[in-house]
Amino acid sequence: MLAAAVLALAPSVQAQPTANPVATFAGLDKITGRITRFDVYVDETVLFGALEITPRACYDRPSSDTLQRTSAFLEVNQMRLDGSAQRIFTGWMFADSPALNAVDHAVYDVWLIECKTSTNVPPPSER
Repeated sequence: MLAAAVLALAPSVQAQPTANPVATFAGLDKITGRITRFDVYVDETVLFGALEITPRACYDRPSSDTLQRTSAFLEVNQMRLDGSAQRIFTGWMFADSPALNAVDHAVYDVWLIECKTSTNVPPPSER
């Protein structure tokens, strides 16, 4: 009986997040209605329309975990016609709740799909 009471009062143990080298995003061009799915290596910058997207971390947790299971920290810049960039988003994005921290842009929507250990896209060092 005492052991059951101790277990009930003990904080639940959460699995540690697993860092992954690849983030998979989906992007919507609101003008054409086209959705594009693309993989990006952590610390690589890719261009989606007029947006530069750079994931800095991508973590996932086991499906049994009650916390957000897949999350990525990213930076998004909007490229201007004069070649300069304006930061429009910095923060965590969650695959389970894409609207929670969304990229707020008039033409493009970007959301996190998953974190992966590999992709068929060659790493930046091999391009």
